[in-house]
Amino acid sequence: MSETTHGITTGAVARRLGVSPTTLRSWDRRYGIGPASREDGRHRRWSPADVAMLEEMCRLTTSGVPPAEAARVARIRAGQQPAPPVPDAAGPTHAPGSGNGLPLGVVHKEFRGLARAAVRLDSPTMDTLLRDLVAERGLVVSWEEVMAPTLHAVGRKWESSDDRYVEVEHLLSWHISTALRQLVSSARPRVADAAPVLLACVPSEQHTLSLEALAAGLAERGLPTRMFGAAVPAEALDAAVRRLGPSAVVLWSQSRSTASHALARHVAETAFGIKGARTHPLVLLAGPGWAGRAAAPGMLRPGGLREALDILTRRCAPAG
Repeated sequence: MSETTHGITTGAVARRLGVSPTTLRSWDRRYGIGPASREDGRHRRWSPADVAMLEEMCRLTTSGVPPAEAARVARIRAGQQPAPPVPDAAGPTHAPGSGNGLPLGVVHKEFRGLARAAVRLDSPTMDTLLRDLVAERGLVVSWEEVMAPTLHAVGRKWESSDDRYVEVEHLLSWHISTALRQLVSSARPRVADAAPVLLACVPSEQHTLSLEALAAGLAERGLPTRMFGAAVPAEALDAAVRRLGPSAVVLWSQSRSTASHALARHVAETAFGIKGARTHPLVLLAGPGWAGRAAAPGMLRPGGLREALDILTRRCAPAG
């Protein structure tokens, strides 16, 4: 059966756009965003032009346009007259702007837009939203109020939906990582003489996004960093500390199974510099894996991104 000739079903369109069939039927009923023809007068069959109009509707709602206005604009751009909204006697259905089923709660419109784009696997929109978000709000607000909550919402949906949305989490993580790395690469250190901050995940630890957010925040403040990424072997970490002489070392651990307090103590006790003026790096134990034990001398355990940035800024300030 030709898609161009016969159109496609509501279920197929919903899968393509990453929205629920209920949302599509609601848009058709309330805003006139529906197929031009119906098979046997009842079953919806969506033509390529109908799907293009839906894609425009999705793009507009993702950018924060209210659904009624988005529908009006989408119809005009498709060459159709705006349809008068039809009141729903049963009350509003699941709000199209709520993130398409993700457990978002009360969030900023950017959060909702990013979640909707992620569920639709809409890479261009995610890139645009993330770039504009960081430019307007800065790294800390963007991470704490939009990026991290959206990632957590996707993760909770994955855990509660029998491994669905795994592809959403992977794509969203990639685009957030890209936005963070672009911020690092575009920044110029303002504290030229400061020793760098070394950032590394402990051995066996693969989660890097929070560490990437810290690197981006330090870059935003003009502080030099060296990011070593996931699962850095203990021997390699020791060699890097001795070669770089960092002002601080941030060790990320996502879970207690990867947190190595022996390794952290070894790093904190590592001395470098000329004889008679040897120094030690400050060690920050970052991530939930370090919870439950008090930090030893020479170590701090920040409560979040903002606190870690403030600690590291003060640490680098004397050299600047």
